[in-house]
Amino acid sequence: MIRKLGSALGVFLVGSLLAAGALAHEGHDHGAPPPAAVTTLAPRAEAASADFELVAVLRDGALSIYLDRFADNAPVDGAVIELDTPSGTQAAKAAEPGTYVVAAPFAAAPGTHDLAFTVTAGGTVDVLATTLTVPAAPPPVEARGAASAALAEFGGPQVGVLAGIAVGFLAGVLLMSLRRRGAALLLVAGLGLALPAAPQSARAADAATRDAAQRLPDGTVIVPKPSQRILGVRTVVTASGAFARTVELPGRVVPDANASGLVQTAVGGRLAPPKGGFKALGTRVAAGEILAYVHPPIGASDLKDLEQQGFELDQQIAIVKRRYERLSAIQNAVTRREVEETEIELKGLETRRANLERVQREPEALRAPVAGVIATSDAVAGQMADPNTVVFRIVDPERLWVEALSFSPEAGREGAQGRLSDGRAVPLAYVGAGLSDRNQAVPVQFAVAGDVPGLRTGQLLTVLATSGAPRPGIAIPREAVVRGANGQAIVYEHAGAERFVAREVKTEPLDAGRVLVTAGLEPGRRVVAQGAELIDQIR
Repeated sequence: MIRKLGSALGVFLVGSLLAAGALAHEGHDHGAPPPAAVTTLAPRAEAASADFELVAVLRDGALSIYLDRFADNAPVDGAVIELDTPSGTQAAKAAEPGTYVVAAPFAAAPGTHDLAFTVTAGGTVDVLATTLTVPAAPPPVEARGAASAALAEFGGPQVGVLAGIAVGFLAGVLLMSLRRRGAALLLVAGLGLALPAAPQSARAADAATRDAAQRLPDGTVIVPKPSQRILGVRTVVTASGAFARTVELPGRVVPDANASGLVQTAVGGRLAPPKGGFKALGTRVAAGEILAYVHPPIGASDLKDLEQQGFELDQQIAIVKRRYERLSAIQNAVTRREVEETEIELKGLETRRANLERVQREPEALRAPVAGVIATSDAVAGQMADPNTVVFRIVDPERLWVEALSFSPEAGREGAQGRLSDGRAVPLAYVGAGLSDRNQAVPVQFAVAGDVPGLRTGQLLTVLATSGAPRPGIAIPREAVVRGANGQAIVYEHAGAERFVAREVKTEPLDAGRVLVTAGLEPGRRVVAQGAELIDQIR
């Protein structure tokens, strides 16, 4: 008897909770799952010509006009736009660079409206015609029953939730006393059905207040014009041509042998800074400028020998000096030759004595062999340096070379470019190739032909050297190519003003800033050159 009473009570409670859930959701049927939320776009119209691309978006009774150049998708600023509407001609006002606003009272009525935009920019005048479709307003919500209206006026869905919780609490107490697991499961299921879901109308209203980028099921990406401005989307028009085959070579930056030098010690000794201290890294120095001093160490025995030589020279100088004085006093009694020979002997002894003093006290001056910038420095005050120690390396940053390893000594003879890790291009000029292999490859040297800021010796880069006969294809920027989920190379075609279509392509390296598309793309297409990586992230 108790088991039958518990089952009947469980069925009753589930029915009560379903009724409460129905009241909480204003009579909606939840038998089927809710439809997936779709981002809505405001009514819009687009038009394009050989010079301009225009998108007009209707929102809050006004048209926001986005004007871009057709070829590269860059915003057109400072244009004059006149709009011909069914109610007359109106002039648009500039709101932001490339964005213009005009009132649209004619669009208050649903239906199709033919529009004509007269654009004047930079001496170019163009007329763009399009049609704006304004959808009809959604039908009003049907009147509820008296009970539903009273419930909504009192509290709406909250009342239904509270009622369901109260019934569930009382039923839980009774079912716990009956200790029936099956009835408890029915209660939990009823409570889950009684919880209200978020109103679909609220989500749709929030989505209608903005235009969000989205990816359609077929892979097409919709990017509204305001989002394109934020992402900085730029395009190029593809064109076919013949391009020489390019090979990629590993390379590194080396100093020009004619514009660099080493500062080494000739003898060992203790380093000392010049007046003003040691030069810092990156300091520009002139040829012959003193960079450091080397004080040679003198042992005790060597010092004794030098002192003995000094004493002997002092004695010889004194003897010769007195003889010279005597001969000078009796010049009439001696020959002129004896006086001159004594004078020359005295000067030679004095020079030897001065050189001996300099050896003891004067340090070796390390001078810059060439003009340039200090690239490396190992100078420390008081440091003991061995003979031939490299203390400074001087490099001219305006005269640098690039050394690459190639399997062909002819690679790059017709032209080459370097590509740094940050994507910058380095113009190169062929210098020569070695005759001996290095790691089973031939070293090839190129001279940096242009000014590349931040280039430093030892920096690694990729050298793209021309080799072989020209091949047909389409050259596009490297930034335009992204990798798909399957690793395939993809470019995004600007198929419409706000529509982008992914195209799988086959590419080969061309130079530092471009790749050659050999399949998957046709000439005359607009391809995203900047912002493709960001568009690929839209889901």
